[in-house]
Amino acid sequence: MRPSYSGVVKNTLDRQILGLALPTLATLLAEPTLVLVDTALVGRLGVTPLAGLSLASTILTTIVGICIFLAYATTASTARHFGAGNRQKALRLGVDGLWLAAGLGALLGLTLLVGGETILGWFNPEEAVLIEGRSYLAASAWGLPGMLTVLAATGTVRGMLDTRTPLTVATIGALANIPLSYLLIYPAGLGTAGAGYGTALAQTGMGIALAAVVVREASREGASLLPSGAGVLRSLRDSVPLIIRTLSLRASILLTVTAAAALGTTALAAHQIINAVWNFAAYGLDALAIAAQALVGQALGARAESRVRAVLARCLQWGIGVGILLGLVLALGSAWIPQAFSSSDAVVDWARAGLIVCAIGLPIAAVAYMLDGVLIGAGDMRHLAVMMLVALLAYAPVPALLAGPGSDLGRLGLILLWAGYASIFMGLRSATLFARTRGDRWIVLGESR
Repeated sequence: MRPSYSGVVKNTLDRQILGLALPTLATLLAEPTLVLVDTALVGRLGVTPLAGLSLASTILTTIVGICIFLAYATTASTARHFGAGNRQKALRLGVDGLWLAAGLGALLGLTLLVGGETILGWFNPEEAVLIEGRSYLAASAWGLPGMLTVLAATGTVRGMLDTRTPLTVATIGALANIPLSYLLIYPAGLGTAGAGYGTALAQTGMGIALAAVVVREASREGASLLPSGAGVLRSLRDSVPLIIRTLSLRASILLTVTAAAALGTTALAAHQIINAVWNFAAYGLDALAIAAQALVGQALGARAESRVRAVLARCLQWGIGVGILLGLVLALGSAWIPQAFSSSDAVVDWARAGLIVCAIGLPIAAVAYMLDGVLIGAGDMRHLAVMMLVALLAYAPVPALLAGPGSDLGRLGLILLWAGYASIFMGLRSATLFARTRGDRWIVLGESR
């Protein structure tokens, strides 16, 4: 018989969820805020620079998104060990995560510097768009070690149920990025590249600050600060299903931007606005999902199955409610939001239509985000990987058709693209994850799965 949710004090659980989710929300919004700032500043340079930013920022966020396992895996694993009372082992995992993040960041940054133009060419953009995208990508590449270090350090700190420290660092970084990007884009005359350099500098500073917190706590607990080869490799091996899950998610995003590029420069510029706003709203849902990660992980580590079920039920209720609220806000704001990012009437009109579609899809996405967080916290990575692949395969024909036979559909094509993403990709994820959490196989109690 399943543990009864009535045995848990709802108000106490609500305070814990919100106590984690609200600071996490502000922290998560730092990343899309950086993109929104770049979008607003570069958008004033013209349609071509904005389209170039759309391609380049998609590639950059895809790389960082693939490496999100650095945050998610460490949140789940450190939360389990903290729940079991093993602080030293939890922080040892965090230190290994920092070394892995720094190494991956350096390797991926070099890859972008050397092969960025080739990667951009895969999307077949116009020559002027390619030049703008190359400028942003090359400038941003220097910040990749810092960006990935932020992920690993944040995951460790969240696993300790500390969301205030990442909030403070993210707030300072986001605020610093605004004048940095402005000065480098306009007074310094660097244009699109200036936005990339500003973001790279802000992210590097954030990475250093958060890594210092993990190092300090590890030293207090007597955990070694040297890289453990076996630990780093084990972390990478255990994260393979999560990497597959994330690659599938990013593949859906790349397919979407490829179809937008095929629909033309106006569609690509409008897609950048829609995508930036969608990510901004989605990070609000992800804040609740990350709270679920930490709370589920700690409850499993403490062998408290009734609490695991309570967190699942309450976080799902919160997620659906927030998804509906965000959808209403986006629908009401769709009339004026695009005007903040572009002076082109066509781009504004196309983006407005896409935002209405997103507003309808947000409650559907809310279920996927919340249950994704619960299962990551439970370490149910293999199932997540399989279900994400299923959703990707179901959605792929939509952008494929719009990038080929439907490339002349223009505004209608952009609407259909986002309707497919919201209903097919996000809808199928929600349905399959909901079915998984109705059973018990994902619940494994103890310090490790």
